[in-house]
Parts: sequence; C-alpha cells; structure tokens
Amino acid sequence: MSRSVAVEMTRGERQQQPNCVACSAVSLYYFIKIIHVSCAVLTFSGFTLRAYWMLVESDYLQHKISRVLPHLIDTVLLLSGITLVIMSRQYPTLVNWVTIKIGLLLLYIVLGSFAIKRGRTRQIRIVCLAGALLTIAAIFAVANLKISY
Repeated sequence: MSRSVAVEMTRGERQQQPNCVACSAVSLYYFIKIIHVSCAVLTFSGFTLRAYWMLVESDYLQHKISRVLPHLIDTVLLLSGITLVIMSRQYPTLVNWVTIKIGLLLLYIVLGSFAIKRGRTRQIRIVCLAGALLTIAAIFAVANLKISY
C-alpha cells in the first residue's frame, strides 16, 4: 500500500512541476550574466592591482600568474559577453549601447596595454592608466544605464 502512495505522490509532483524550456533559458541567461559581471569586476580589480605594481615598479608585475590570469579572465568575460548578446539578440548593429560598450572596450584594451607595458615613459603610462580607468568607468556606466546615442 505504501508503494502505491509513493507512485501517486511522484506522479502528482511531476504534474505540479512546470515543464518550461523558457524558464531554464532565463535561468541560464542570468547564470551567464553573473559570470560576466563577476569577470568584469575581476578584470577591473586585476588591472588596478597591476597598475599599482607598475607605479611602484614591483617584480610581481613580471610574475607568470600576473601575466596569464588576466588573459584567462578576459577570455571568459568576452565569451560570456558574446553569449549574452546572442541569447538576448541585442546585436551591436541593432542596439546602440552594445555598440558603445564594444567601442569603449577596444579603447580600454589599447589604453590598458600602453599603461601596463607598452608605454615608453612613466608619464605616458600614467596618462594611459588614467584614460583606461575612465574608460572602465564609462563601460560600467553604459552597461548599467543602457546609455545610447
């Protein structure tokens, strides 16, 4: 008798659970968004730390982890961003704020590269660092406010 009750409860539970593919897609979207935002924070934090090391001329800047880890984090950040764009169908040519964010990202890459290693003088590195930090702030603002032109 207890066996049939268990079967009935199992059937009842199955009937009560929503069978919704869209629900799992929404959950996946937010999971990827959490990964994307987390990687953005890690990228900003790591860049700030490496910039500090550059300013104090620390040997930590040349350590293998400080040269490899940013690339891994940025790769996950980029792949999660592309996935979010595809899932939301907010393509850069259709949604202005995504286009702005990509343009700012390219500017940040150039400025960040000159700030950390490609700038020939300390003055150039500091100016590029300030520009890169302002660009990161603009990227965060555009992402949060969905600013468009």
